Amino acid sequence: MMRVGIIGVGTVGSHVVKILQENEDIITARSGKKIVPIMGIVKDLSKKRDINIPLSDNVDDVLENPEVDVVLELMGGVDEAYTIVKRALQNKKPVVTANKALLAYHRYELKDIAGDTPIGYEASVAGGIPIIKALREGLSANHIEAIKGIMNGTCNFILTKMMNEKAEFADVLKEAQELGYAEADPTFDVGGFDAAHKLLILASIAYGIDVKPEEILIEGIENINSEDIFFAKEFGYNIKLLTIAKKCGNKVELRVHPALVPIKQMIAKVDGVMNGISVIGDRVGETMYYGPGAGGSATASAVVSDLIDIARHTQNSPMLGFIKPLESAGLSLMNSDDIATKYYMRVKVADKIGVLSKISEVLGRHSISISSFLQKQDALKENSAVLLFSTHTCKEKDIQNALKELKGLEFVEIPPAMIRIES
Repeated sequence: MMRVGIIGVGTVGSHVVKILQENEDIITARSGKKIVPIMGIVKDLSKKRDINIPLSDNVDDVLENPEVDVVLELMGGVDEAYTIVKRALQNKKPVVTANKALLAYHRYELKDIAGDTPIGYEASVAGGIPIIKALREGLSANHIEAIKGIMNGTCNFILTKMMNEKAEFADVLKEAQELGYAEADPTFDVGGFDAAHKLLILASIAYGIDVKPEEILIEGIENINSEDIFFAKEFGYNIKLLTIAKKCGNKVELRVHPALVPIKQMIAKVDGVMNGISVIGDRVGETMYYGPGAGGSATASAVVSDLIDIARHTQNSPMLGFIKPLESAGLSLMNSDDIATKYYMRVKVADKIGVLSKISEVLGRHSISISSFLQKQDALKENSAVLLFSTHTCKEKDIQNALKELKGLEFVEIPPAMIRIES
């Protein structure tokens, strides 16, 4: 028998208890032993929960309990969760966590503390999609060339509705909140931070790179509007919030931002609250993973899969899937200024003669050439126009400098906007 203590018995924790109890037969058959939840830790004991295990508000009832074989950390947050997981590992208790923020900041410290003590974290990225196992095990013979993912269901729901129904961001966000897909304060999701935490976990497994969220390019979807949707449809793109990891020589690009993606690509077809991840290996080529990226039952399914691995004693491999650097020369983070891709730009201007030529001059000074161009009259303001451009491949530093210069021109009415193109 393997006895489990759960710290944080909210939506996911409650579903874990139910899966372990209701699917006991198949879990026992697959793991070789009975896995039993024996204690749950909660902050508020007065709150009613639809589970039938003993509850406490003292974490020591799990961490210092000799009968607990495995600790589940499902409380969320960073600092307190780190202290709890660290204590569990120091007590030589295996840990399973769904906490992406914890791992985004402390995965390497936990790896060193754990040593040979197992840490399972499949549920921390893309809910029920087994992407951690795919990278650590199924693709372990490959150099990973690139990862592109849609890893936030809230953003994907909003962008899908905006593309399909020509709806405005604020209206769809309100609907997402009413449906429970978005929090009352949606900044963590729509600002790209949730997806960034997940990207860093995958990048550590794929490239062995230790990077914190503050070190990478992160942009959200808050500024996407109807003109951007119009341009995307006109030129055969979908707009997605993408997480991108890409190896370029001995550098790794890590970035999270909205992107124009050609509709023919599989990743562009992932709609609604679903998640999708494309992984390109040097031997296998492109593999694609699709499924629910959130929700109590899907996330709990991934948690239980880690428990089964621990019960089988197969979860004793290195936490991040390697025991020495993955590349002989080592890999380091590419400076965001050096990222090279294509770009889409939106510039609202006074509709005057010579405006387009002056914008072209600015772009030319920054080594940016225009690939396509559309002009729309502003429906709300007479004598104003919205200019929509796409560029050939250029450097991030150049596009940012061009945007700053354009912003200062007297005929530019609002700060220009930009979306990267991933083709």
